Amino acid sequence: MTQLNRQQMEQLFEDGYVIIPGVIPRLMVEEARRAINHHLGSEGMPPDELPKMGATTYCPGLGSQPVITDLFNRSLLFALCESAVGEGNLLAAGSGQIALRFPRATSDRVEPKGHIDGRGTGINGIPKGEFRRGFTMLAVVLLADLPEPYGGNFTVWPGTHRFFETIFREHGPAALAEGIDTMELPHPAVQTTGQAGDVVITHHQIVHSAAPNCSPNIRYAAIFRGRHKDVEANGTDAMTDIWREWPGIREVLEAAGDVGARR
Repeated sequence: MTQLNRQQMEQLFEDGYVIIPGVIPRLMVEEARRAINHHLGSEGMPPDELPKMGATTYCPGLGSQPVITDLFNRSLLFALCESAVGEGNLLAAGSGQIALRFPRATSDRVEPKGHIDGRGTGINGIPKGEFRRGFTMLAVVLLADLPEPYGGNFTVWPGTHRFFETIFREHGPAALAEGIDTMELPHPAVQTTGQAGDVVITHHQIVHSAAPNCSPNIRYAAIFRGRHKDVEANGTDAMTDIWREWPGIREVLEAAGDVGARR
């Protein structure tokens, strides 16, 4: 499989995310996890850096190494993502976010709270009170099996990409800086599960988070922010015209006469 099929395109359009099993070969997964564990064992995690690493990436510097970037650039994942944004439109990843979620001290469950990427928190690389839009899609690679919820699962709120398209048309994209993505949402959260090598592809505007990790295991994942070649030129316009950078999806659904009816 080198491109998303129609059913997968439709789910991305409707729900804002799609789970695709078995995309990344086991050898690549294991080499990435080995590199992460080696970095943790040799470099450690300074306690005062933990909040920043949780909001950005663990193992600073490792995310730009081929053992991580090849998960996106040199696997079927690139072709799958490219099929959604159009041939020749997807830029190679210069780095990937090493997204670990460590077990909580207790197994008490709390509900996850979501966000849209780009709202500044002061520890995520964007100053508080500011917002940015710099990518087209998220591609989340599971680097270890995650069979149950509340294990640090990548969590999505289906349909929120379209919900916030309407909100941003009414209030302007700058409303994101004011935390409008924390408002009550129309759909409940979905904690994605899967096996090592599975991927989750999402629209850039979907509300998402990591569920609390009440399991005894570390959640291992690498997250890539796929960029359309025109992402900088489009800027925040793509927050109110959310399929601007997705011609692959538009072509499939327009051929079936679906896009106009679903907008």
